[in-house]
Amino acid sequence: MAARKKSGARKKSGGRKYGKAAGKRVASAMRRKKKGTLKSGKGGKGGKVKSRKQAIAIGLSEARKKGAKVPRKKGAKKKSGRKSGGAKKKRQ
Repeated sequence: MAARKKSGARKKSGGRKYGKAAGKRVASAMRRKKKGTLKSGKGGKGGKVKSRKQAIAIGLSEARKKGAKVPRKKGAKKKSGRKSGGAKKKRQ
């Protein structure tokens, strides 16, 4: 039999990934999308939201701002140790 590898960062078993409040926010955003009142951008100054995925993202973002249990965004992790790659080429 092959030996199983132990990984340092194991996934926690059980529990909810998203809180109930987050679900309510997403449901509310979906209703507003269907109604046609959900707007994108800061303060709802953007255009009308037509995508289902965008409506879910807006709902989760609102939940995050209110302090509901929502996992961190994938791009939200701080990158460290990254340095400039030298001089940039000039465009002609």
